[in-house]
Amino acid sequence: MFTFRPKLLETLAGYDRASFARDASSGLTVGVLALPLAMAFAIASGMSPTSGIWTAIVAGLIVSLLGGSRVQIGGPTGAFIPIVYGILVHYGVQSLLLATMLAGMLLVGMALARLGNLIRFIPRAVVIGFTNGIAVVIFLAQIKDFLGLPAALPAEFFAKVHALWQALPRTDLPTLGISVASLVVLLGWNRLARSVSWMARLPGPLVVLVAATTLNILYPLPIETIGSRFGGIPQSIPPLRIPELDLSNLGKLITPAITIALLGAIESLLSARVADGLIDDRHEPNQELLAQGLANIAAALFGGFAATGAIARTATNVRSGGRTPVAGIIHALTLLLIVLIAAPLAAHVPLAALSAIVVVVAFNMCQWHEFRELRRYSSHYRTVLIATFLITVVFDLTLAVEIGMVLASLFFIYHIQDLTGATEETLDTAYVEEKDEGILSYRIYGSLFFGTVGKIEDQLDPEEMEAKVLILNLHTVVSLDATALEMLDNLLRALRKRGIQLVLCRLNAPLRNLIESSGFSERLGGENILGTSVEALEYARALVRKP
Repeated sequence: MFTFRPKLLETLAGYDRASFARDASSGLTVGVLALPLAMAFAIASGMSPTSGIWTAIVAGLIVSLLGGSRVQIGGPTGAFIPIVYGILVHYGVQSLLLATMLAGMLLVGMALARLGNLIRFIPRAVVIGFTNGIAVVIFLAQIKDFLGLPAALPAEFFAKVHALWQALPRTDLPTLGISVASLVVLLGWNRLARSVSWMARLPGPLVVLVAATTLNILYPLPIETIGSRFGGIPQSIPPLRIPELDLSNLGKLITPAITIALLGAIESLLSARVADGLIDDRHEPNQELLAQGLANIAAALFGGFAATGAIARTATNVRSGGRTPVAGIIHALTLLLIVLIAAPLAAHVPLAALSAIVVVVAFNMCQWHEFRELRRYSSHYRTVLIATFLITVVFDLTLAVEIGMVLASLFFIYHIQDLTGATEETLDTAYVEEKDEGILSYRIYGSLFFGTVGKIEDQLDPEEMEAKVLILNLHTVVSLDATALEMLDNLLRALRKRGIQLVLCRLNAPLRNLIESSGFSERLGGENILGTSVEALEYARALVRKP
């Protein structure tokens, strides 16, 4: 049964002023960092900066209040940019909000079904492949605002590349200047912050946001801003609105909703695991999924979009001293105060500066060293990773994950097949020195399931057996499925046609239970299932001696 117990309740025991001071300082730091990121991710996704900010506020608050991690920071992330943009282009804003709510419901269902640990079963090659693919997709989507191109970018990869290429001659030089300057400041600030303590406490994206906005206020530039494209940010709390339900699109939104839910689950639990290593703690995955699900449902009601655990902001929270969910709550309240007090200034924020921030996020998402190290891994691993990466970039994340999982499963079956087989043996060399005439014995090893039964059938061909008794030693069989039981049934019938008796021995408890519950033991005859190899050999000799 699912037990509802947020981490906040655990951490409040023994909470004191010193803890609050650390959490408050960290929450303020992460709050000001989240502001430019929330706006940048929203604009890159095709949404308004207002939706990004309210996603960060609402989702961040709920994740901290109800989550299963002590230090998780929730909000919009770069990984969702291509997914949100694709839904927006094809179905519109209302359908995106509805898909976000459906994803939230799926996450809640996963939590109640205690599926938190199943997310860890997604192969590493798939995760690395789509993470790097998403980074490339994000970078391509930012070229337009980074260069100030007037082109409208389609969602399809080849059409997007063609549109960018055609629009390159119309690059806006003032926009490019702000973009490059912002990018240089970001990269330089991040590098210097590693050695200068006071710089480390001042987030680079915030520095770029304030500097670019101040420059644009003092010396208005002919570049696009939040005000010119979106009309600024409302200085008020948006009303709660249930997304309009369009039944004609509802069926089409199931796949995007599943994609959002899976990616949100993967990223949030990955972020929580990273945080566990930083603070020597252990998160509760099902509680975290519940909070992420409720956060997505609530964010959509405020006009927000997909949210999850943000690894970079969570790590910043830890480095800044945050140790309880109170830091995440203060982060959300900090964003709320900024909106209510300083929203009018956002109209002057250059979109080029926000684009540079997203470009750096995409760069940091990339794990190019994984491609350099591919030669160390098997060809199966390389195939899954590269296929997932290319399909993510050229087509979409949903298809990439599906094909990546299918390839990984097929390669796993192929590998298990190599570890499964049947070898002829003498059951007990201490008991018998020579092979008994009329008795064949085989040791089956590995896993007997739909992917390996073909190999076993080839190795145990009744047409090639010259014996009266076939003994199968199943001591080293680790699992058995329905297809394998069907194979045993077919083998039993084929052996009986040739007058050969089948005997099983050394079954472990799970195999014996399965064979009995399936009815195969009745068809075989309970007397033909023996506990030890010695008993099986004596029984087989008795059968051979019968006239």
